[in-house]
Amino acid sequence: MEPMVALHQALSPAPEQHALAVYGALHDGEETVVLLGPEEGCFWPAFTHTSEYGDGLPNPLDRFSKRIISDFAESWGGIAVFPSDGPPYPPFMQWAMASGQAWQSPIGMLVHARAGLWASYRGAVRLPALYDLPEAGQNPCDTCADKPCLTACPVGALNASQSYDVPACKAHIGSPEGADCLKSGCLSRRACPQSQAFGRAPEQSNFHMKAFL
Repeated sequence: MEPMVALHQALSPAPEQHALAVYGALHDGEETVVLLGPEEGCFWPAFTHTSEYGDGLPNPLDRFSKRIISDFAESWGGIAVFPSDGPPYPPFMQWAMASGQAWQSPIGMLVHARAGLWASYRGAVRLPALYDLPEAGQNPCDTCADKPCLTACPVGALNASQSYDVPACKAHIGSPEGADCLKSGCLSRRACPQSQAFGRAPEQSNFHMKAFL
């Protein structure tokens, strides 16, 4: 049996050319699923200079992601897949954890080896072959002694023992007391040391929080 080709050799052009990065990959049957997310530092500026950002139509970020990732899929000889495809919806959370680059955090949401609690999957590409996968990452929660994500939420909407309290979260973000969360993003996500190292732009978090409300 011939050795598998390294995954990066199949990804030409590289996703970084459009401010995306490989967030993980896994084998699914005889295919390789490549998970794509923002390459922070350049993703938000790249998006804000697109036609989707300025055309005033709904869901600009999703439309931008679909356009770019569909172009990559065509170049790579694969099929683009998006979280909004469905029902049934693609199992992005299961794929993420199976990739060895993401895990369930103490507050329930995914934590990524690089992105921390800013883990965000813009889409995936299914490649019709098996490629060598990136080496598994390290769960940042394993070496996080204080776990500040557990106590950062002002209204306790995210904690280890209960499910995510969406109404409490939305009510807080929409109130004057929640102005900081609305402007700069979820305090629990921001408290994560790995999230802080990732460096997401506050403007990007504000965009997502407004969409959430």
